[in-house]
Amino acid sequence: MIGIVDYGRGNLRSVEKALEKVGHEARIMGTPQELEEVNGLILPGVGAFADAMQALKEGEWIKPLLRFAASGKPFLGICLGMQVLFEVGEEHGEHVGLGLLAGRVVKFPPGKKVPHMGWNSLWIKQSSPLLEGIPDQSYFYFVHSYYAVPAESRDIIAASDYGIEFPAVVGKKNVWGAQFHPEKSSPWGLQLLTNFGKWVSEGETLSGY
Repeated sequence: MIGIVDYGRGNLRSVEKALEKVGHEARIMGTPQELEEVNGLILPGVGAFADAMQALKEGEWIKPLLRFAASGKPFLGICLGMQVLFEVGEEHGEHVGLGLLAGRVVKFPPGKKVPHMGWNSLWIKQSSPLLEGIPDQSYFYFVHSYYAVPAESRDIIAASDYGIEFPAVVGKKNVWGAQFHPEKSSPWGLQLLTNFGKWVSEGETLSGY
């Protein structure tokens, strides 16, 4: 079972339907206590970094999410849900994130229209189970005005370009993030969710945080 965190900041039903389409059972979770009942977790997100962290704090999600990451079970952040995996976000001031990945989330430099919205290709930097069966330079759907700058280049699995190169897929141990929306990126987005669900269903855990 894959849990989808409902903290008021994500496209919950579209993620749930995409997982169901590729044959993986999913459930939208409204309380942190439900984390104990799932073997994999998706943290979606749409909106601003500070608002997302405030919603997670108010919903008492932060400590349970960190415990889940420490369990070694698969954990995937999508779009804003990927960004809050990092230590700091610079949207409307400096705000503390979950700190599961080292680095900052910063705004695209002047000269490009924001948000970056639409289809863009990936450059795969390193092999990962999350991208199994996905060819290099496959296209995915993005909507974002900020991007992650990981402190460790080894955490960058794939990158894309919008005037500058930015991380599109990140990961460390059992925690992964996708800047794009896989649920809107058929067919390769569905392949990514298939891969994530396969990892969850196999019951594999890695050394957690």
